[in-house]
Amino acid sequence: MNTPNTSLPEPIAFIGGGNMASAILGGLCRRGLRPDALLVVEPHAAAREQLEARFGVRTLAQAGPELARASLMVWAIKPQVFAQAAAAAAPWAATALHLSVAAGIRTESIGRWLDSERIVRAMPNTPALIGQGISGLYARAAVTADERRLVESVLEATGACLWVDEEAQLDAVTALSGSGPAYVFYFLEAMREAGAQMGLSAEQAYRLAIATFSGAAALAQASEESPETLRERVTSKGGTTHAALTALEQAGVKTAFIQALLAAHERARELGDAFGG
Repeated sequence: MNTPNTSLPEPIAFIGGGNMASAILGGLCRRGLRPDALLVVEPHAAAREQLEARFGVRTLAQAGPELARASLMVWAIKPQVFAQAAAAAAPWAATALHLSVAAGIRTESIGRWLDSERIVRAMPNTPALIGQGISGLYARAAVTADERRLVESVLEATGACLWVDEEAQLDAVTALSGSGPAYVFYFLEAMREAGAQMGLSAEQAYRLAIATFSGAAALAQASEESPETLRERVTSKGGTTHAALTALEQAGVKTAFIQALLAAHERARELGDAFGG
């Protein structure tokens, strides 16, 4: 049986109850935080009913005075509605620490909308839904070391955390790990199609591809060697891997992939400009 986690403040309020909020809520509940210490503001009735049934948390259709008791507010909403939601919650948000997992919204804008400097911005990714994600984190200067640890404690249910020193670096985090799962899925699609062309069933090829990605990632994580060294260890000159990598180099795949990440980085910066006005 889980024991109550006394290291976390109560209550914690969530603005928005979608997938990322659910990932964090589930982790907090599994760690023993009382469901009645969690409050979710979610305008959609069906989503509120689902949250109450799944986690036993309290829900509100709109921001109200109950938010004033929150020690921590987690902003898990779509970026295009952040300003509106912040305006609704601002009268009760003055004393809370704020953690935003909303893509593209910069802390300067959040601070202006909420009249607060105690803001941490996180860029998670979708493996957070199964507790295997990674979040890039940036904190404004007013956030204390204890508050940083608090944010890590809240987000550890979704995976690892990586702090950056400058908020602009979160655009790179977005391009690398925020969008990164889609790159992996893209290569899984290609491996499945190639396997089918070579005589395997699509299901067989997909199973092999997933196991290969997960195994290689686990090996890289466990090893102190560079990815270049790890690649060289499975590449014999004149062998099958060498033939495949030669074809990739001739097609300019690495260069194109780097350019793709740079394009994602630039788009992240543009979205920050657009949503943070």
